[in-house]
This record gives sequence, structure tokens and C-alpha cells, in this order.
Amino acid sequence: MGDFSNYGGSEEENAEIRRLNSEVDADTDNFENWEKLVRACEALEGGLNRNSSPQALATLRDTYDRFLLKFPLLFGYWKKYADLEFNISGPESAEMVYERGCASITNSVDLWTEYCSFKMETTHTPHLVRELFERAAGFVGLDFLAHPFWDKYLEYEERQEAQDKIFAILNRVIHIPMHQYARYFERFRQLSHTRPLSELVPADALARYRAEVETEGAQYGIQRTEAEVERDIRAKIDAAFYIIFQRTQTETNKRWTYESEIKRPYFHVTELEHQQLINWRKYLDFEESEGNYTRIICLYERCLVTCAFYEEFWFRYARWMSAQEDKEEEVRNIYLRAVTLFVPISRPGIRLQFAYFEEMCGRVDVARDMHAAILAQLPDCVEAIVSWGNLQRRQSGLDAAIEVYKAQIDSPTVDIFTKAALVTEWAFLLWKVKGSVDEARTVFVKNVQWYADSRHFWQKWLQFELEQPTNEQIEPKIGEEIKAVVAEMRTKSRLSASVRQELCQGYLNYLQQRGGKDAMKEFLTVDREIFGPVSIAAKAKLSGKENGVALGELDDAVRQKAEGRYYSYYELYIDPDMAAQGPATFH
Repeated sequence: MGDFSNYGGSEEENAEIRRLNSEVDADTDNFENWEKLVRACEALEGGLNRNSSPQALATLRDTYDRFLLKFPLLFGYWKKYADLEFNISGPESAEMVYERGCASITNSVDLWTEYCSFKMETTHTPHLVRELFERAAGFVGLDFLAHPFWDKYLEYEERQEAQDKIFAILNRVIHIPMHQYARYFERFRQLSHTRPLSELVPADALARYRAEVETEGAQYGIQRTEAEVERDIRAKIDAAFYIIFQRTQTETNKRWTYESEIKRPYFHVTELEHQQLINWRKYLDFEESEGNYTRIICLYERCLVTCAFYEEFWFRYARWMSAQEDKEEEVRNIYLRAVTLFVPISRPGIRLQFAYFEEMCGRVDVARDMHAAILAQLPDCVEAIVSWGNLQRRQSGLDAAIEVYKAQIDSPTVDIFTKAALVTEWAFLLWKVKGSVDEARTVFVKNVQWYADSRHFWQKWLQFELEQPTNEQIEPKIGEEIKAVVAEMRTKSRLSASVRQELCQGYLNYLQQRGGKDAMKEFLTVDREIFGPVSIAAKAKLSGKENGVALGELDDAVRQKAEGRYYSYYELYIDPDMAAQGPATFH
């Protein structure tokens, strides 16, 4: 919001605007707060008009601009904004708003129709109005619900008494599968009876029909007048038009299966029902199978108005477009729209996919910048950090990837559970890429004191040891390494009992499948101490305590709360303030 000392209106109105702005700034995703702010701005000084104060008008414009930048697909608000500008500043200002709106929601039948209607009423130069109608037709003419637009176009030409142009418009429309195809065809057919033959079909087709009629007459030795010849030619043309009608009818009926299931064809911030998402997926499958590039694009654009907040459809659109020939820029534009306007930063997947696309196109620095931008907003996003590390590994080598991990591990803005995950990624790089088992193991050993409370750290360490290649000669040594990790976990970590059980299950499986003659002794000891009742576990070598906390101290309610998000014992019992704040999110 601009730093206005006075928003216009009374002190009471100013205070209300300030309060509403504060609520919007506190939660920019709250649609209801935005609506309240817009209504309050519109009501300043008893309702804004061309005589309102400059402060009030500036407040209104600033609010609308911010609102529609946040929610650009709200065609109704673009229309309201244009109407306000028309009343305040006249047609030129209103037209600028319409242009912005149609650029933001290019496939809105309603907004383009309103814009064309506005142009009809305010412009008296026919070719300028027709240019706008043709622009609109390029964006919304193929829409299944485009009939309001085509009706408006026909209405304009009726005002101009341009029967030839009316017929030309209808001749386009009868080929389009749409909701009200039949009435357009009926009007076209009636009008075709009054138009000259040269307007009905191309010259070569007309010559062919004439030759057919004359040939048929010659076979029977009939001499026909020109009027009779024209009558028979029109009958042939009419039959050809009816074939077009049948084809359009068939295509319309195919799409009606999906169109009839669309309950909300416009954008809104509320979630869609699951069945609606299923219908869009099936509709896109159908249109792609039909193979008409223009119609597929049209349907994707419609879908991404209704489903703008669902990243799966942005992914799908980008993937489909990338499969077409020479569409690099089109793919880039799809990603740009998704990441700059619609998919929230809290879901970084499509931003990372965009970065992979740019890397593929040779724009490696752009890909790096995208990763940095994600982490500026989500410093604890493991997915983005690992992706960045892998980018550096691909482009600059293993050491560059490790430097990414080290920098993030040292960063004060990254929480300890994220750092634990990065340590494991570092170790796995040394193991999987460099092929150094010893160096990888060293990373785990040296960092255990810092990340002993991370479930992920222990899970990855155990996985690392369990997946080492083996044979009969070295199996005992491998077994000792795994046993040592389990012992470390049981003595140094403060994991909940349920997490310990889950992790130790892998060790028990190992003992069953790969252990030696005495493996069942270790198996039953671990099984008893980890899975047994508290009374049994209490007799374990640590006297029932591990790091001072009994294995059974976590009650069921706390365990359920901790599921999927890790709470250490320290958070739950030693620092209640930390526990009240909730756990660090682990990605």
C-alpha cells in the first residue's frame, strides 16, 4: 500500500482503511479481508466519483491494483474497476483497465465480451471495434461457452447493417463445437438462402457444383434456366452445410460429456471438489487424444483458470507443451505464470521443475538463481537445498555440491533437523558418487553428537550400513558396523519408543536374513528391550533409562502427535516453551 497520510474521507474512514490494510498485510492470502478493503475504499466519501478527493481516488486505485495483482483471474473485479475508472476519468482510463484485465485472464469470455460491449458504446470507428472483436475471437472464440461473445459480435454487425459480415461470422461459428451451436446453424442456413452464391462457397467449389448440375441436366436432355441451375446449386450447397452441422453436432456431444460435469467454470480461492479435478483430467485426456493443437491449448487455458492453485495442471501443461515441436518459449511462459502468480512458494516443486528446464536450456545461472530465491523464502526446504547441491554437482563437480551442503549446515537460519538431513545427503554423495565408504562413514560418526535426536539421521545411517555389499568373509565386520550404529542410537539419541522400534526393525530383519550362527541371541535381546513391555525394558543394561528418560515415558497421545513430525525429549520434557511452539518441519 502506498504511504498515504490521508486515505481520503473522514477520520473514521481513514482509521477503518488503516485497520483493513493491516489485516491484509498480515495475511495476504485471506480473500475476505481483501474484499472488505475493496468495499471500504469504494465507499470512501460516500461513494467515489469524478469529484472525489485525489487521496480517495489514489487509495481506491492502489487497492484495486494490489488486489488484482494478487488475484488476477477475478474477471468480475476487472469489470468493476473498469466501470469505476469510466465514471471517474472517462473511457480512456477504463480501456486501460480492460486491456490489463484481458492480458491477465486472456480466455475470459465474460471479460472480453464486456470489453467489446464497452468499445461498441464508446467508439464510433467501425474498424477499431472490429479489430477488438477479432482479437477477442482469437482468445475465446473456441470456448464451449463462447455464445455471449459471438452474440455480441453479431449484434454489432447488425447495428452496422452489415449482412455480409454477419454471414461471414456465422460461417465461422457453425464449425465450432459449442453449447448453442444449433441456433447459429439455423440462422446461418436461413441467411444463406438470401446471399449470392459467390459468398456461400469458394469459387472452385462453386464451379464444381455448377458442372455437376449441368452434367445431370445433360444426361436427361433437359434445358434448364439459370434460375433452375442456381436452385439446384443451392440445394447441393445446403446439403454440404448440413454435413458440417452434423459434424459440429457430433463434436459438441463428445465434449458435453465433460462440460456438463463442470460446476465452477471460473476462478475462486476455495477448493474444488475432488470429482471436479477428476473431470478436468479426463477432459484433457480426451482433447489431447483428438489431436487439435489449438483446441488443446484452449482447454488447458480454461482449466488453469478454474484450477489455478492446483500445481498438477501446471505440471501437466508444461509437460504436454514440451512434447510439441519448437515450443521452448511457450513452456517457459507456462512455468513463469505458475510461479509468479498462482502456485504458492510453500509448494516449491514446480519452481524446481522450472529450474531443471532452464538448466536443460543452458541457462544454468538462471537455475541457480531460482534455487536461491526459493531458499530466501524457505530456508529449511531440504528438497530445494538438495536440488541445488545436485545442480552444482552436475555442473561444477562433487566438491561444489558439498560446499552447498556445508554452507547450509553452517547457516544460522537453517534448523537442526534440516541440517541433519543435509549431513546425510553429504555422506550419501561421498558414498554413491565418489565411491568412498570410509569418508561417508566418517561424516556420520563425526556428526552424531550434533544430530543424535534426528530420526532421519539415524534412518539414513542405518540404511547406509545395511546396503553395504557383502560376502561370507566380510559379513561379520559389516554386522559389527550395523550393531555399533544401533548401539549408538540407543545410547545417544532421545528418540521416542515408537521411532526406535521402527528403526530397529531393519536391524532385526538384517539379523534374520544375513546374521550368523549366533544372530538369534542378538535378535531376541534387541527384540525384548525395544519391543517388550516397560517392565522388561527397565531391566536393560541402562536400568530402563536412556539418557535419563524411560523408554515408556511418552504416552500414546504424545506419540500420536509426534507422528510424522519429530519432537525430541528435550522439547517435550525439558523445555516446555519450545514444545509449545511445535516441532521444526521436516521436509
